[in-house]
Amino acid sequence: MKKTVYSVCGMCSVRCPVRVDVENGKVVWIEGNSHDAGMGKGLCAKGGSAISFLYDNERPQSPMIRVGERGSGQWKNVSWDEAYGYITDKLKDIIEKHGAKSIMLTDRGGPFAELRQAFVKAIGSPNYINHDCTCGRNSHHAAKSVDGLGRKGFNYDMKNARHIVLFGRNLTESLRVKEVRSFMAAVKNGAHITYIDPKVTNTAAKATRYWRNKPGTDYALLLGITNYIVNNSLYDQDFVAKWVTGMQEMQTFLAPYTPEWAEGETSIPADEIKAFCHELNNDRPKVIFHIGWLYTRYRDSFYASRMMSILNALMGNMEQTGGLILPRSPKEAGAKGLKNLGANIPAVTDPRCDGCGTVYKHFDAGAGMLQLAYLAIDSGNPYPMKAYIAHRHNPLVALPDPEEQKRIFNKLDLLVAVDVNYSDTAWFADVILPESTFLERDSILRTDKGPKPGFSMRRKAIEPINNSKPGWQIYTELAALLGKGEYFPYKSIEDIWNYQLQDSGVKIEDFDNKGFVKLCEKPIGCNPDTLKFGTESGKIEFVSPKWEKMGIPSFKPYEAPIAGPEGSYRLIYGRKGYQTHGQSQNNPILSQLLGSNKLWINTAEAKKLGITDGTMVTVSNGDVTGNIEAYVTDFIRPEAVFMLHGFGKNIPVLTRSYGKGLADQIFMKGKLTDWDQAGGGVNLCESFVTVKPAV
Repeated sequence: MKKTVYSVCGMCSVRCPVRVDVENGKVVWIEGNSHDAGMGKGLCAKGGSAISFLYDNERPQSPMIRVGERGSGQWKNVSWDEAYGYITDKLKDIIEKHGAKSIMLTDRGGPFAELRQAFVKAIGSPNYINHDCTCGRNSHHAAKSVDGLGRKGFNYDMKNARHIVLFGRNLTESLRVKEVRSFMAAVKNGAHITYIDPKVTNTAAKATRYWRNKPGTDYALLLGITNYIVNNSLYDQDFVAKWVTGMQEMQTFLAPYTPEWAEGETSIPADEIKAFCHELNNDRPKVIFHIGWLYTRYRDSFYASRMMSILNALMGNMEQTGGLILPRSPKEAGAKGLKNLGANIPAVTDPRCDGCGTVYKHFDAGAGMLQLAYLAIDSGNPYPMKAYIAHRHNPLVALPDPEEQKRIFNKLDLLVAVDVNYSDTAWFADVILPESTFLERDSILRTDKGPKPGFSMRRKAIEPINNSKPGWQIYTELAALLGKGEYFPYKSIEDIWNYQLQDSGVKIEDFDNKGFVKLCEKPIGCNPDTLKFGTESGKIEFVSPKWEKMGIPSFKPYEAPIAGPEGSYRLIYGRKGYQTHGQSQNNPILSQLLGSNKLWINTAEAKKLGITDGTMVTVSNGDVTGNIEAYVTDFIRPEAVFMLHGFGKNIPVLTRSYGKGLADQIFMKGKLTDWDQAGGGVNLCESFVTVKPAV
């Protein structure tokens, strides 16, 4: 028997629409869902490897409870009832002694997080946190301080752009399929592409201009660019007059930051900066400054991203074809949206453990800050934190200094990992609950914003082949055992879908033919008259009174990057197009492509150190040391070395990745408390290492 299932990929956080073929109960094919015009049939290597992961026996196949020391790898397989009993007994004891606020849950966020947020709310904790302190918090808060909307307040119309500017946004390798298709259409249409990064990437190879700036000087370059644009009136003066406040204050602040000054900081010639600015003036308003995706790098990344948002405003590109487009919601299509799964759950009044929204009034409470939650676990302030559920989130790889994280974890009474992988964090947990892979699980419905807003559905292709469960079932069952079943009265995923759809006029069967439902027939086009900003003034605020009152100045004087110890190199990191951070290294197919990571080192620097390409080198930071193969190249700045992220796995059951390469985060000693105070992102590129030939 053959069938086709339309679903949503789960091999990375992009969650592309997919078409899955099943034959005699076995998944035999996966491709992009071509009913989505922006997607087509194409799928990245990660999505293509989903079938091999589905049938991989090196993933958790039943609930497990730790029987040895944390991290020892000593487990016993148990039934779901026993695992649930262990967890709920611990949680009930913690709630009795410390209150439900002493429990937190983290995940990777996204459109399917709503049920987990509802679970945390139902048990009475304010402490839901996602991964964004290591991803987009700086960019989100920067944009919010300018336009009041945040990082997702606009979509990028790359296909129709004349100029796309990317500060390390390596979008052909850290990729979203539809975005890459749109980007490549712009390339083919002759758009200017300016890419800035201390190392060469695949995206740099697509650029019409590549600037290899000194690491840590993005903000300096942006200041030089903005200075020249403003002082030479190379911007949309009508748009600025109508929509912008604080222009004069910014011009005064920018006075010393000339292109000539920027050249001294960045090594980018002043004449090239000026030529670039004139090119932007010719290309506007179809100019896009990407404000950053994973922009948690340097001490001033918030201010760099803030300046990118300001430059977008100067280009007058908002609600313009080829610029920044407001993502349309169901309401703008004349329809009602999905009903929130936590709508009927009483609000939690306890303050968050990480201080977001209270101590740190400028940080959104919704996503939270995990590094600040660690402080609460460690200190017991503002109250004891005793239980942590990590849902498909691997902070021991994502955040710096895993040994320090483990020290903090050992203060917990309970650490639970709900995962499809044996992640580093799962391996250190007390209990592992195996979630079904996306090919084996249904998920809650999601809202798709865009020119044609609508909803999409992840449907399982087959029943789970191991003793795993879908996330919706895990949390509804745990909620019932904790006495909160009244808020989760669902016996099936269809019950959840019907609850979400109750006011929308859409039915479950409407998803059968395509996997998604659009709420309008024709795209909602650009309309500058619909511009609305979330600031107090209703305008774009180059100077934000609200943020100034919260202690965050709108303009921060530039400070040169901190120099490392003599003879050291700044450690930077990244990933490949067939890699999802630390999740892909053991995949049966992707592991063959990834192998081990290597240390990129500049040719001239390698020669000084007596290092040749392909030889082993020793990398050190204090007492942390490890060996890795050298990749000697001209394609990286001499001040930096580079590693692919996510390697150095020390989990024996993962036979394809065990012991391969080095983990970059182990060299980030002391960096768990080193974060951007304005934006909240962890400073992941502020560590230094020494390199020498291995003995």
